[in-house]
Amino acid sequence: MIGMLTGRVESVDADSALIDVGGVGYEVRMPAADLGRIHMGQEVRVHTYLNVSQDAITLHGFLDAAAKKTFLQLIKVSGIGPKVAQSLLSTLTPGQLARAIADNDATALAKAPGLGKKGAQKIILELKGSIDLSQVEGAAASANAQTAEEDAGTHQVVEGLMSLGWRQQDAEQAVAEACRDNAIDTPLAAEDVPRVLRLALTLMDRGR
Repeated sequence: MIGMLTGRVESVDADSALIDVGGVGYEVRMPAADLGRIHMGQEVRVHTYLNVSQDAITLHGFLDAAAKKTFLQLIKVSGIGPKVAQSLLSTLTPGQLARAIADNDATALAKAPGLGKKGAQKIILELKGSIDLSQVEGAAASANAQTAEEDAGTHQVVEGLMSLGWRQQDAEQAVAEACRDNAIDTPLAAEDVPRVLRLALTLMDRGR
């Protein structure tokens, strides 16, 4: 079992990153918010889960241990596989997901592509009471604070988008996409902040 990787980012795609570990490239599927926090050439540590099925062997990765723990809880739910669990964590942060489960908010969970209302209700039924909300939200807050410190420019753009009424997850995805599509390096330099803000707004106004 591959439980963690430490290496250099070779490339970042829409749903995965290629990480060079001692000359071996690992393709790791990651949530959109995590992909938005890394860039080519960066040294990263990724918490991973290796999924082996009849059709494929896939490696799922997370920058934060709390996200991996949530992922492992999700795939224990009947009918919820790694693909749907990954989709959930690309739609909601671990803290948001834990809050939705605690509040019986199936609508919030059902926004994840590939899930649906019945699947969301099943997750709530099987996981409510088993997720420590305060622990998950505390870990998420710590990770957010670390991210803001590491990349103040990206944090500034995300905060600007949120002040205009956009959800944090949508804002993070738009910023990551804007940087990736326009070959803008992260952490963002101060002079790139206005440009990335305009690009991200354009993406979001188009409905992405």
